[in-house]
Amino acid sequence: MMPAGSGPPDRLQRTNSLTMRKSSPTALPSLSVRIDLDAEGRIGPGKIRLLENINSCGSISAAGRAMNMSYKRAWDLVDEINRICRRSAVERQTGGKNGGGAILTAFGLSLVERYRKIERSAESAARKELEALRADIGVGRKN
Repeated sequence: MMPAGSGPPDRLQRTNSLTMRKSSPTALPSLSVRIDLDAEGRIGPGKIRLLENINSCGSISAAGRAMNMSYKRAWDLVDEINRICRRSAVERQTGGKNGGGAILTAFGLSLVERYRKIERSAESAARKELEALRADIGVGRKN
């Protein structure tokens, strides 16, 4: 394992730093991307974060705990992702010394990467307007 700061941050660390940056007083208003795949199914930051946590934790239950959600809620979201995408994004692993676990499928990894790319593109496209909004809000704000 590399010491902190010695290499490029992984995706989860980048996500955490974006979240922290957004909460600072001088941060831009934030943009949240939700993709409606059909009338009933959508993918947004919560489901993508769950997939990232499954990828880093190696299990649905640990990923859910990291997000303060029950295993049932995490599994229901995974099931929903698989259903709306009509492909498995997560594959359960059985057996082994420590029991089972879960991994992202090639499709699941691609889904996360594509979502994050769309998110970066949207943030980049909206940056000037978000800066203007921050300036407009800041002018009338009373401390």
